Parts: sequence; structure tokens; C-alpha cells
Amino acid sequence: MVNGILNVYKEKGYTSHDVVAKLRGIVGQKKIGHTGTLDPDAEGVLPVCLGRATKVCDMLTEKDKTYEAVLLLGKETDTQDISGTVLRVGETEGLTQEQVKDCVMSFVGEYDQIPPMYSALKVNGKKLYELAREGKTIERKSRKVEIKEIRILEMALPRVRMEVSCSKGTYIRTLCHDIGEKLGCFGCMESLLRTKVSRFEIESSLKLSEIQKKREEGKLSEIITPLDAVFFQYPAVTVKKEGQALAYNGNEIPIRFVTDMEERKNQEWIRVYDLENHFIGIFCFDKNRKKLTVEKMFLDQEEIRG
Repeated sequence: MVNGILNVYKEKGYTSHDVVAKLRGIVGQKKIGHTGTLDPDAEGVLPVCLGRATKVCDMLTEKDKTYEAVLLLGKETDTQDISGTVLRVGETEGLTQEQVKDCVMSFVGEYDQIPPMYSALKVNGKKLYELAREGKTIERKSRKVEIKEIRILEMALPRVRMEVSCSKGTYIRTLCHDIGEKLGCFGCMESLLRTKVSRFEIESSLKLSEIQKKREEGKLSEIITPLDAVFFQYPAVTVKKEGQALAYNGNEIPIRFVTDMEERKNQEWIRVYDLENHFIGIFCFDKNRKKLTVEKMFLDQEEIRG
């Protein structure tokens, strides 16, 4: 089984589910999962986890993301992007670049965002977009999101091209809609490109056809990121021989069985490896009890036995 993370460039027209289905055929295994939905019309970075790396899918979904989007002012659509049905048209002639810039930048920080009807969020077991397609609109609770940074890359009104770094759960098309609403002229998202998820950036992402070619050339391993790379922000320690059985079974590890722990005593999360450099998992350091307790195991017992 292939274990690790592929930095996929999702092309227009594919759903995130489509990407996973096609990769199952390319890689030849079923255990694959993506790290956060991208709309079919959106493009860009979609980290896909293979094998044991599927355990980190939820962790990557939690990470901050960066997008490049084009906001089109003067139109409101039912989907909040250009693919939807136009509901209202607004006047943009009197807008100045300074007005638009001030409005866009006012969204930096936390704000309460109402998820769009055309989204995969579930209400009473049914996805919102399914209800929307039935012509139904239901009340949605707002939720707090954080826009960490906005950089305006180009402004040629009624279009604004901008780079947005944001927290998980942020809808960029809703941000575009909300900017248009605040300006009083309406707005929708014309295009969306996801450029970064955690450490995975667009420059190193590969299209499905490129991944297929690597597979045919026998070079798939060259483009797979080891799953422990997701946790490189945490320090690493090695378990001594007398503590390996405890670590392999996910038991608590007294720090006397761990090397380099003296230098890690102020750290909460620790990457733990055995003497052969097999990644065992992420452990939490209990300062009071002077023990490491397991947070998430990634051990491959077959690899150990091999």
C-alpha cells in the first residue's frame, strides 16, 4: 500500500470526489481521502492522503488556506459565484477604487459569515445544495470565520483580483457576496484558485495526468510527501530500545526511555520515532507526570516486522 500525501492540482470541472475516484485507479488502492472540498469550478491545491496518511485528513482540513479570487461587482447570483442564476444587478459606475479597497480590507479579522445555500453543509441530514436545487431556502446560522490577510493584486472595476488567507470553513464566494452587499452594488465570485493548504503550495502541485505519468514511469514515490512532514513544526525524539514496545502499543512512555527529551521539555506535541527511524506517532508531553501520552498513532506494524 502507498502511504503519504499527494499535492494534487484540481482542475476545473472535477469535484474533489472525482479526484479521489480517479486517483484510486491511478494508484491502485482504495484507501484514499481528500482534505477539504473545492467547488467544481474552482482550481488549485487539493492535498490527497493515501493509506495510513488518511489519518491526517482531518488535521489538514483544519489548517489555514490561501486563495486567489476574482470578485465581480454589480451582480448577485443564487450560488454566489458566476455560474449561478443572476438575481440582482447593481450599479458600479460611481464606485472609486479607494471605496472598494476600504470595503475589502474591512473584512480582515473575524466576522460572522452565513454559509451559502449552495454548499455541502448538512442540515437535518440533508446537504444544503440538495435543498437549494429543490428551490428551497432555509435559515442558516452564521459562524465566525477569520480572514487573516487580504492582498489586492489588481483592480479594474468592476473586477477585483485578490489573495485571501483565511481560517477553515471560510467561503470565499460568500466573502465576495458580502463585500458587494456592503458596497450596496452586489457582488459574486468570478474565479477561484486555491494556492496553499498548510505546507502544500501550488508551485509543487500536479495535475492528475502528471501523476498518471509518474506512476507509469515508476516514479510515484518521488512526488509523495511522507505523512510525518505534516508535523514538522513539532520537535522529534527517538524511543530507546527498552521503551519501544510501549511506544508500538500506544502506551505511555516515561521520558527516561526517550532521547533528547531534556531539550523538548517546553514542547506540548512531540514526533516520536523508533531507533530505525519509523514514525510511530504524535505524543503529548505530560510535564507533571514526566511521560509522553499518545495523541495519534501512525505506526505500520508490517513495516516494523519487515
